[in-house]
Amino acid sequence: MPKLTYKKSGVDIDLADRLIENLTPMLQSATRREVLGGIGGFGGLFRAPGRGMKDPILVSGTDGVGTKLMVAQAVGKHDTIGIDLVAMSVNDVLCSGAEPLFFLDYFATGGISPAVYRDVLKGVVAGCRQANCALLGGETAEMPGLYKKGDYDLAGFCVAVVDRPKMITGRRIRPGDVLLGLHSSGLHSNGFSLARAAFTKKELAGPWGRKLLTPTIIYVKPVLKLMAAVEVLGLAHITGSGIEGNLPRCFPKGIAARIDKSSWTIPPIFREIQRRGRIDEAEMFRTFNMGIGMIAVLRPESVPQARRLLASMKIRTAVIGQTVRGKGEVVFM
Repeated sequence: MPKLTYKKSGVDIDLADRLIENLTPMLQSATRREVLGGIGGFGGLFRAPGRGMKDPILVSGTDGVGTKLMVAQAVGKHDTIGIDLVAMSVNDVLCSGAEPLFFLDYFATGGISPAVYRDVLKGVVAGCRQANCALLGGETAEMPGLYKKGDYDLAGFCVAVVDRPKMITGRRIRPGDVLLGLHSSGLHSNGFSLARAAFTKKELAGPWGRKLLTPTIIYVKPVLKLMAAVEVLGLAHITGSGIEGNLPRCFPKGIAARIDKSSWTIPPIFREIQRRGRIDEAEMFRTFNMGIGMIAVLRPESVPQARRLLASMKIRTAVIGQTVRGKGEVVFM
């Protein structure tokens, strides 16, 4: 039997090291002044936040991009999936009113493809820059036998900070508050197992696949500016389980919601999926964001200013409903 090496068993350490070394300038372009040291240590170093805050609270989040990865593989396009990865975590922590500080990624594969690896990390860097958070580090794991050669999976981890007096808790929400919907760019990164089933493999490898790969909107900068301008009572990131599964997560007891489905135009991609799959309307709303990626709960008097500010940052909005007395239910009208 010939002598075995790690490389012969499917793990090329030297290739991974060279790639990281070559990509370091790009990776370090997603940074903040609080970062200490560079990428490559056993742990990322970040100066503790809190200057000017009365009671700084750290908020953490982790997520992936699900089977949207399979569409990226089908199309052969990998340069935006990293934006989705960052978006899923930073948009979640944003719902507490927290500013993302740093992000770490986990890239697992059956064997590194330098071009794919570079494109994925290019997207991660772009997402971190959009969110104004530092890419503090990450992990690349080659696992032949667990993943097929060419396959990969992603996970992301974010830490954010908010001053406790400014934390968004939802406690002040009351009946009659306005639900302001911030439009999505499409599916974002949820519901792809259902969406993929509505298309053939050939279609997923073509224009429809490219349409499905439209990257998730990162709402961090617009929403932080919104919080500085008006009182934001609650925030909900509309991901898997749609509006009805996510909006009540920011409600206090005794509050429910009425949503007017005619108040915004549902993007054509959702209707195409629905038509092809003969999917019930209720199932669509339970699975997808249906064109609304984030919902802000506001006092009625704050809405005009909020919409003007968000429009100035190219975020389209719609008044989609209001809060009412209830037990957390979401009723579509």
